[in-house]
Amino acid sequence: MDLLRFITCGSVDDGKSTLIGRLLYDSDSVSLDVLATLEKRQTSTGNVDLALLTDGLKAEREQGITIDVAHKYFTTPRRKFIITDAPGHVQYTRNMVTGASNADLAIVLVDARQGVVEQTRRHTLVAALLGIRHFVLAVNKMDLVGHDEAVFQQIVADYAAIADHLKLPHIVAIPVSALHGDNIVKRSRKLSWYKGPSLLEHLESVPSTADANPHEPRFQVQYVIRPQTEELHDYRGYAGRIQSGTYRKGDRVKILPSGLESVIEALEVSQQEVEAAVAPQAVVIRLRDDVDVSRGDSIVVADHAPTTTRNLEATLCWMDERPLQPGRKLLVQHHSAVVKASVSAILSKTNIQTYAHSAAESAQLNDIVRVQIKTAVPIVADSYLNNRTAGAFILVDELTGDTLAAGLIESS
Repeated sequence: MDLLRFITCGSVDDGKSTLIGRLLYDSDSVSLDVLATLEKRQTSTGNVDLALLTDGLKAEREQGITIDVAHKYFTTPRRKFIITDAPGHVQYTRNMVTGASNADLAIVLVDARQGVVEQTRRHTLVAALLGIRHFVLAVNKMDLVGHDEAVFQQIVADYAAIADHLKLPHIVAIPVSALHGDNIVKRSRKLSWYKGPSLLEHLESVPSTADANPHEPRFQVQYVIRPQTEELHDYRGYAGRIQSGTYRKGDRVKILPSGLESVIEALEVSQQEVEAAVAPQAVVIRLRDDVDVSRGDSIVVADHAPTTTRNLEATLCWMDERPLQPGRKLLVQHHSAVVKASVSAILSKTNIQTYAHSAAESAQLNDIVRVQIKTAVPIVADSYLNNRTAGAFILVDELTGDTLAAGLIESS
């Protein structure tokens, strides 16, 4: 049974938490004790408050909004799911970036009364930049507009303009009412003019992305294992998670950034030797030669080696309340590799309303900008579009350790 990771996003009060609660509730994925608690806490209209299934923080329950990213897990006879409920407020866009980074699909909710708004555009742009290719436009609260097909079709047309601009390849539009369960798990008679699948039917059928790039093997060392016991006196293993592709015993590999080469002598998964391992397995790689390999180094198949560089061009979603100015010194954390760097130039900023790129002298909180970064030592540079896992990084404040931005490598 395969796994689909998806995120719900959109503007505040569009009903994201209620939609997830309805999915869990109507698919019988809520435990009996939680169900009993829910049914004791009904809303003023007599309905079960389904948003409580995801809004776990006290502040979220008090304000009726999502602040943190919530993850929920459920299974149907056809598939396993991991759901990420992203906050809708503009100031929590950085939380949405975190949630979308591992998703295969984005459900973009739109309030049928409000239509496409700025956060609809911002979240769609962020999801597209993060490599999500499957989108569901869920037009929610159709009950509050009399289940009017014309309202739905107008919102679909407005969103199509966004999709065309961003070149989104796969979009399905579904009219729903999360509060009443219309078209969530089962198709609704109240929306008889809609002939497509329910939301759950679509989620069960959409293809998942097991490995975004199986042809470019990538592995980064997280830990060097040297037991130095009598039984394992000469043992040296390099532990980490395969980011993409397949590694096999006997592969000729290159260590980056040093460029040294060796051969895989053994692969271990769960302390057992195997002939091959694939992403996203955690493995220990043992090499034939005693070469210098440290935490943060990459072990790549020699015939498919990426470039190493000190000059990156990247897209950033700026997450810090202090603005980014050119020349700022910081750290690039590329998985387990951490190097000193500086932002040498801000090339452009994206306008959320038009998606046009304009010149910029700084980046403010939640801005999406294209920048040039210079690192103190070379790092492995895969384009994010070619390798979603290996092409991502974060920027970190070297004094406080705060995360400043999520970054996507464009070119080197």
